[in-house]
Amino acid sequence: MISVLPELATTDIVTVLQTAMAPAFLLVALGGMLNIFTGRLERIIDRSRVMQDRYLETEGEAHILCVNELRDLQLRIKYVNSAIYFSVVSAIVVCILIGLLFVMGLISHPVLEQIVAGAFIVAVILLSVALIQFSREVRTGIRDFMIREEYLEKSDRVE
Repeated sequence: MISVLPELATTDIVTVLQTAMAPAFLLVALGGMLNIFTGRLERIIDRSRVMQDRYLETEGEAHILCVNELRDLQLRIKYVNSAIYFSVVSAIVVCILIGLLFVMGLISHPVLEQIVAGAFIVAVILLSVALIQFSREVRTGIRDFMIREEYLEKSDRVE
């Protein structure tokens, strides 16, 4: 028989499963975030296609505005792409972390505990970087979405 089986019988498998649930919830959250990020990327790409079609049709000030928006769209694509990348790497680290937690439940070793703690820290740092990149994309998108001053008519109305 395999030598691990007697240890497995004495290990509280329920505790191991409960310990692995917290990173599993993080993995579910990362999946939801990836869904949001890819949705944003789709919308940015669609908008960039519209603006690329407009590029050839515009002149003067309208052309300059079109070029500026295309530059911002390219920047937004870069930010969302990096947010997706860091989220995926974070999810991979979380998967490894879950596996390590099960191994740690079978084999008690102090180095393994440090590796698990380090993996969790790395996953959270990667998640934080992904959120920062997403925040940068949102801020760039809001800047583009804001109605430019030249389109607002001046009025004497006080608000």
